[in-house]
Amino acid sequence: MPKPVVPEDRRRRRRPTRSGTVLSEGLIVETALRMLREHGSKGLTARRLGLALDADPSTLYRYFRGMDDLTLAIGDALIGQALEGWAPTGRWRHDLRAVGLRIHAAYVAHPQAAVLTTSRVTGRANELAVDEAVLDILRRAGFPLPDTVRIYHAFIDQTLAFAALDAASLALPSAALDADESMWRSTYARLPGDRYPRIAEAAPLLATRMVTSAYPTALDMLLASAERELSSAP
Repeated sequence: MPKPVVPEDRRRRRRPTRSGTVLSEGLIVETALRMLREHGSKGLTARRLGLALDADPSTLYRYFRGMDDLTLAIGDALIGQALEGWAPTGRWRHDLRAVGLRIHAAYVAHPQAAVLTTSRVTGRANELAVDEAVLDILRRAGFPLPDTVRIYHAFIDQTLAFAALDAASLALPSAALDADESMWRSTYARLPGDRYPRIAEAAPLLATRMVTSAYPTALDMLLASAERELSSAP
């Protein structure tokens, strides 16, 4: 049975670690993000995290119910980073595009963490805030409730799916990532036109575009479709 998480006010009264650091949930998440960036998901354990914080690993369980709970906190922290400094302008398409690009960018900035968290539902404050914001943008734009939920679903899942895909590529060893990207030049660009005429004519464009994220394009297509629906509604 998991141990209960100690309330925040009781945590604050605890003594600092051996090195004088005062632990907090934010510091633990920040350290975990750094460890994921440097060592990958296999390098993130309670023992290694305790060593990095100069604290007994058991201390972590005063803040989190376990490593899975920490994973959810990491995902919520990335969403919080995406929302930092953002405010709605009242232009629904502009606002949704900004939110989507911010979430995607926050995840791909931490690819190892993104691979762990994009498929999770945290139920934490930042996730709730972004869900409320997206739903509010759509409702204020005039979408009926069923359409709001449908577009919200597509928007969130598309954003997280592209974040997961792009992060997974960035999390590859550099040699593997370079090999994948060079394939568009070393193989696709050299295919015979008589056998692969469509690939051959598109090869120069493919070599340029396929090594970048398709998320901005997909997002614009989704928003344009939503806008057409809204403008044609009776």
